[in-house]
Amino acid sequence: MANSDPLLIDIQYFPSLEYFIALAVTDKVILETCENYKKQSYRNRCYIKGANKILYITVPVLNGNSKVIVKDIKIDNSQKWLNLHWKTIASAYGKAPFFMFYGDLIKEILYKKHKFLIDLNTELLYKLLEILRFKIEINFTTEYKKETEKNINDLRSAIHPKRDYKLNNLYSPCRYNQIFGREFVGNLSILDLLFCEGNNAMKVLKESRAEGVSLVKK
Repeated sequence: MANSDPLLIDIQYFPSLEYFIALAVTDKVILETCENYKKQSYRNRCYIKGANKILYITVPVLNGNSKVIVKDIKIDNSQKWLNLHWKTIASAYGKAPFFMFYGDLIKEILYKKHKFLIDLNTELLYKLLEILRFKIEINFTTEYKKETEKNINDLRSAIHPKRDYKLNNLYSPCRYNQIFGREFVGNLSILDLLFCEGNNAMKVLKESRAEGVSLVKK
């Protein structure tokens, strides 16, 4: 990926480390808002490390099985998902070194009870980029285009729970201190890295890029 080329990517929920490395190799990002929603993706789920296993938390949505444009997907706030999500996150990372610094910032956004999934994901992404001190220009699509211009790096749906990250040649696991277990688990949600490493998170991301990937200086 060339540093000068814009990156086109879907908007995800507490994205993985691979996602943030993708953002780190460019200074201009275009977030896809006009594609049809795709279920069982990172658009409404993320993976974190619990005491006994890897956990995934999912934001419930309305009409997720039909052809609805992603910007029109509504969160099913009739379900009591907020308390469950926060309880799961706090249980996993409550004793992490940097939970006390960033936990309340994340919780505040979650409990705004957004109507649309895209609004929740976008606000969380902006906050995470601010914390990590990313300096990138962000734009949004205004129409869906299956084929893109040659100078645009199209990673829509490329970062997916069912797709091996090795295929994208972006992320190469770099160990950092995790809370539970002796076995390191890579490419979890950015929450894992943020709560465990804090202001060292960007350094870990830089050391987690695959060979040959050049990061834009942030």
